[in-house]
Amino acid sequence: MKIIPFAVLTVLLAISCRQKPKTGEKHSGTTQAVNYPEEKEAAFDERMAWWREARFGMFVHWGAYAVPAGRYEGKEVKSAGEWIMRNAGIPVEVYEGYAREFNPAAFDADEWVSRMKDAGMKYMVFTSKHHDGFCLWDSGLTDYDVVDFSPYGKDILRALADACKAQGVKFGLYHSIIDWHHPDAHADTYAGGEASENNERRFADYLENYLKPQLKELVEKYDPAILWFDGEWEEEFTHEQGLDLYQYVRRLKPDIIINNRVDKGRQGMQGMNKGDSDYAGDFGTPEQEILDGTSDLDWESCMTMNDTWGYKTDDNNWKSPAVLVRNLVDAAAKGGNYLLNIGPDAEGRIPEASVKSLDAIGAWIKVNGEAVYGTESPESGYQQGENIRFTRKRGTPFYYAVTFEKPGKTVRLEQLKPEEGSQVVLLGYETPLEWKYDEEKGLEITVPEEALNAIGDTQGWTFKVKAGA
Repeated sequence: MKIIPFAVLTVLLAISCRQKPKTGEKHSGTTQAVNYPEEKEAAFDERMAWWREARFGMFVHWGAYAVPAGRYEGKEVKSAGEWIMRNAGIPVEVYEGYAREFNPAAFDADEWVSRMKDAGMKYMVFTSKHHDGFCLWDSGLTDYDVVDFSPYGKDILRALADACKAQGVKFGLYHSIIDWHHPDAHADTYAGGEASENNERRFADYLENYLKPQLKELVEKYDPAILWFDGEWEEEFTHEQGLDLYQYVRRLKPDIIINNRVDKGRQGMQGMNKGDSDYAGDFGTPEQEILDGTSDLDWESCMTMNDTWGYKTDDNNWKSPAVLVRNLVDAAAKGGNYLLNIGPDAEGRIPEASVKSLDAIGAWIKVNGEAVYGTESPESGYQQGENIRFTRKRGTPFYYAVTFEKPGKTVRLEQLKPEEGSQVVLLGYETPLEWKYDEEKGLEITVPEEALNAIGDTQGWTFKVKAGA
């Protein structure tokens, strides 16, 4: 396959790729082919509408690294489970042994999707290929996949894509730009060897003749709603290649949503793009953190339930359901999405601690979900002190105040003024609450003991207010 000259791509694609405030059409010129980064604001908003409505998704990191489960030669490797190949310096031929053992007999795609749906998650992002290069679908580009290389012999992506479609959940795919197994993607370097000669040429060949054709397979076979790239820090991967990759995927499926790690603009774990160039990507990706404030750009915080993404036997530092719900609400209050990770074991089982947390989040969502779905950050402010967050239902006068501290006999909200004669409601309790408003002191809501007893134990109490002028 002929490699497209990047000088040409730079001229063709040197434009804003959405990680800037969205203010109308960027160019009035025309080209023979659609140039997707030039997307008009209205078209972008239409493409992103379901994602902004969803607010809550499940990340799944799963692959051959679940077999060693964070241990090599009898010792724990002090890193995230999915990075064991690099951080333990495991040679390719040795690591392949884990892929040979990967046989998740307990995997049940319908059960996974049902569990995430019950937890209130609206979309899934699943690792089609992580940095180790092992593919969880039947790829025509390599035999290093779950169908041809492992005893399991079944297409995991097909099962998950079908389960998501059947249950009304959006299906997305994570795909690594890095590949420690492919010889032209510098697997020797990442496995502890010496860097190869002609790295830039070899990487460009890998990108054109392996990475892109695999992406074409994924889009055409599984019709993902999201492509979630990672590994853009690879030294040989360039900004021009990132622009080209974004354009390539959008041409395969124009309405697909692509994160900003398709390009080189991300600024560390904070995850938002530098504002001084034309970096590609539809949303920012804060990792293991939530933005300190709001942003004019779309963003999604991806976070683990413990300290690792892939399954690791020795990691039992689980976050409590209260922390996870707080993170979800905090992200929504600041206008972002929350992508919460699970790392199934080598048998295909979701860890019990994750199951319990998902059940607890689901119970909270059933009562309070309207304060999360389809919301935006209020112009009046997203927080009051440390323990209260505000959201607004997009396009309506309804505001939500979620307090993570159990209310006393009264709750005072400083920045909400109810519409005269309207009702203030505590979600989960049918009887409207008494309230009074003072221009200096704000809104004071009376909370009867009966209301708190009716709701019982919970991770957050939500007050719904119809705001007035």
